[in-house]
Amino acid sequence: MNVPDELKYAQSHEWVRVDNGDIVTVGISDFAQAEMTELVYVELPEVGRSYSAGDEVAVVESVKSASDIYTPVSGEIVEVNEALNDNPSLVNSSPFQDGWMFKIKISDAAQLDKLLDANGYKDSISS
Repeated sequence: MNVPDELKYAQSHEWVRVDNGDIVTVGISDFAQAEMTELVYVELPEVGRSYSAGDEVAVVESVKSASDIYTPVSGEIVEVNEALNDNPSLVNSSPFQDGWMFKIKISDAAQLDKLLDANGYKDSISS
């Protein structure tokens, strides 16, 4: 299972990459996409809307099930990955690059410290 060291992770299987100051990119982990199998639909959050950490912001549907996606940090959605509307399987083929879901302008950078590092996430998915 691929768990890049440079990312942070939520217990709910979202990953976070700090891009540029207070903007972070969010997607779902390799583990999560593998568990859901082939994604057939992604409902992305609305750009400009603000959320609190832990809020449901998106939905993914696979041939197997539907799952809510939560934002690991609070803030305003500043961009969504429109490519997923036409090709949701990008999450399966490239969960950490082309399959990112949204970018959020974080309102409290201290929330990043509450997320798991790669080793912590590996431990959580192996137990």
